[in-house]
Amino acid sequence: MTFTTRPELSGTFGMVTCTHWLASAVGLKLLEAGGSAFDAAAGMGFVLNVVEPHLNGPLGDMPALIRVAGEAPVALCGQGVAPAGATLDHYRAEGLDMIPGSGLLATVGPGAVDAWMLMLRDHGRLRLRDVLEPAIHYAKAGHPLLPRVADTISGQAAFFAQEWPTSAEVWTPGGQAPRAGALFANPALAAFWERLLKEAESATGRVAEIDAARRAFASGFVAQAVDDYMASACVMDGTGARRKGVLCGQDMADLQASYEPALSNDHHGWAVI
Repeated sequence: MTFTTRPELSGTFGMVTCTHWLASAVGLKLLEAGGSAFDAAAGMGFVLNVVEPHLNGPLGDMPALIRVAGEAPVALCGQGVAPAGATLDHYRAEGLDMIPGSGLLATVGPGAVDAWMLMLRDHGRLRLRDVLEPAIHYAKAGHPLLPRVADTISGQAAFFAQEWPTSAEVWTPGGQAPRAGALFANPALAAFWERLLKEAESATGRVAEIDAARRAFASGFVAQAVDDYMASACVMDGTGARRKGVLCGQDMADLQASYEPALSNDHHGWAVI
């Protein structure tokens, strides 16, 4: 045996790993329920939206390198792209020579949800409800807040209260930043997933449900909510000025996740993919 400071894990059934214990537990649960590795990965990803909100969320990106047994590796592109209105002329008209590091003008099209859904549709086995319900549970019932998340919220609490009131409603309920280790719920996120699931289940069959969820996100109630918010919101960005954004519902309708051939190269006897 080679000495290591980390435990060596082995098994014959399956294995999952990620950056939060609750999400890892959900991934193993989905494997044990008969799901594929792709069901487990998606279930973990949705839970990570809840328990690690400082790192990721449902309106983020999701690039993945996947491999189906017996097939070549494939890249799944759920990367956000710039909105159609994010032109050089528009940014220069705003007095900018660099995109602000935060704020509405830094926003790209959200590619994560469509990428997870495409992967589930093509390579999963479980129903969408099975995969989404753990994330809904932790968003609704709460989860022990990580110290890093609590510190991040505390550092932004005053800024949210003054400049981003809708964010303040979510992250500082009652006007107070949550404490590390305390149960923290995100009912707004739970309601989002529940409505997406409800619209998905208006269709019949696993594949049809997932496609319905994709439509609800890209051109249904989610895109409409983005349209409504962006039409009126004018909030502080990284330059210290208040500006409107350019992302709109049509940008979301135009954005679809896709598969691309994976790139590979040999490096000292190893295939790097």
